[in-house]
Amino acid sequence: MTFPELKEFLERQMLMSHIYQPLLIKCLIDSGGLATVRQLAQQFLNYDESQVLFYQKKLKEMPIPVLARRGVVTRSGELVELAVPKINLKEKAELKRICESRIQEYIEKRGMQVWDYRLLESALVPDSLRYRVLKESKGRCALCGITKNESPLHVDHIIPRNKGGKTEYENLQALCVKCNCSKRDTDDTDFRRNGEVMMDADCLFCSGDAKREAMAINELAYARLDKFPVTPGHTLIIPKRHVDDYFDASANEQMAMMELTKVIRRRQLASDKRIKGFNVGINVGETAGQTIGHCHLHVIPRRKGDVADPRGGVRWIMPGKAKYW
Repeated sequence: MTFPELKEFLERQMLMSHIYQPLLIKCLIDSGGLATVRQLAQQFLNYDESQVLFYQKKLKEMPIPVLARRGVVTRSGELVELAVPKINLKEKAELKRICESRIQEYIEKRGMQVWDYRLLESALVPDSLRYRVLKESKGRCALCGITKNESPLHVDHIIPRNKGGKTEYENLQALCVKCNCSKRDTDDTDFRRNGEVMMDADCLFCSGDAKREAMAINELAYARLDKFPVTPGHTLIIPKRHVDDYFDASANEQMAMMELTKVIRRRQLASDKRIKGFNVGINVGETAGQTIGHCHLHVIPRRKGDVADPRGGVRWIMPGKAKYW
């Protein structure tokens, strides 16, 4: 094949159901046109965000907290630091040699079983079965509702293979990369909604107009100004998926809402120096004052003097109970 023919193939003829074909060609080009299958697989790992997320989760679950308790490492946010400062080159070489020896000793003892949990999770699902599961999911994650256009979707074993789960339609569900990597290999929760509607055509917050008015947006939620503001800048944080209330939202949707809450706070503090505080709250159910049956969170900026006595804050939902001092 000539260069023009390859270029024509890439631009016009290549049919894609995944990123694998162009990624393979790019990796071969990076390798000078020749590479072993193992070398190509190692290069693929550099592009596989799901693997990165998987090992981030594993690190935070076990080795980092265990070593931190023993005083070997320290962690500050996403930064992890070895708690032994000023190691010289000779000491570094000796410590690395010991680590490599312990790793090799463990692998020789257990063989490929060291990675069994990962091999089981990544077991191939036949293309025809994968297509059926993704088609039935309507291109959405069964847990958080994110679409295939916003995040890659995985076909997940509901009952994990290491618990005897079979690769059959009844035991498979579509999960996005984030939700699948957040799920433990002992979790057998079925997140499929049996036809539950992800969007409600009659819902104000599901409408395209509402989302077009968004001040900020992320994968799972968006923020817009309240139509009937309590104070100037009163903002609503709303999950994209139609979900009745906060407690029905997935953990990822709740996290997405909290992230937008921080975004709105930073923006409002920067744009209005009079803002000195916020009320942040959620009404759950008609009894608690919820008037729109789509989960939403209120971010209400407060300015000094906007009421005579602000003490009590959200306690004023019950005026007789607001004053407790």
